[in-house]
Amino acid sequence: MTEIDFLADTMRRLLVGVPLTIALAVVSVACGMALAIALAVLRAGSRIAEPLVRAYVFVLRGTPLLLQIFMIYYGLGQFSWVRNSIAWDLLRQPWWCAILALSLNTAAYGSEIVRGGLNSVPSGAVEAARVAGMTALTRYRRIVLPIAMRQALPAYGNEMVIMVKSTSLASIITLMEVTGIAYAIISETYRAIEVFLCAGTIYLVLNFLLTRGIGALERRLNPQLGQAAH
Repeated sequence: MTEIDFLADTMRRLLVGVPLTIALAVVSVACGMALAIALAVLRAGSRIAEPLVRAYVFVLRGTPLLLQIFMIYYGLGQFSWVRNSIAWDLLRQPWWCAILALSLNTAAYGSEIVRGGLNSVPSGAVEAARVAGMTALTRYRRIVLPIAMRQALPAYGNEMVIMVKSTSLASIITLMEVTGIAYAIISETYRAIEVFLCAGTIYLVLNFLLTRGIGALERRLNPQLGQAAH
C-alpha cells in the first residue's frame, strides 16, 4: 500500500467517527450552555447560591477534564446508592458519562462567560424594562439574557471550539469517535504520525466550519460588524 493509499484509507476510517464526535460536542455544548446560564443567573441574583456556584466553578475549572471523566465513569460505580438508583442505567454507559463530564466542565467555563455578558448589560436598559412594568423573569427573558448572550458570543464561540477538541478525551472510556478510531488504527499499523495527521485535519475542518458559523451569527446579531468590514 502506497503512502497516498494509506492516508486515504485512514481518512475514510476516521470519518466514520465524525458523527459521534459531532454528537458529543453538540449535546454537551447545549446542555452545558443551559446549565451555564442558570449558574450565572443564580450567582448574580442569589446571595445564598453565589458561594455554591463559585465553589462549583472553582472545582471544575481547577481540575483536568480527563480526571473528571475518570471520576464519573469509574468512580460513581463505587457507591451502592448510585448503582441502586434509576440513573445507573445511564451512568453505566460511556456515552452518558462522557456527556455528563463534558457538560459539567463546559458549564463551569461558560457560566463565567455568561456572567461577563450579564455584567455588560447597560443598567439603563434594565431600568427602562422595570419602569415599563416587566417582571424580573420577563426582564431576564426579553432584555437581559438576549443582550448578555450577544456580548458573550465571541468568547462562548471559543469555548465551543475547545469542546469539539475535548471530545477526543471520550476515547479513554471506549467511545470510538475520531481519536478512538485513530488509536485503534495506530495499534494495527504503528504509523502514529500519519494517523494523527489525518485526525488533526478532521478536527481542523470541523472547527473551521464552526468558527465560520459563529462569525456569521455574530454579524447577524450585530449588523454594525458587517458594515465596519466594508
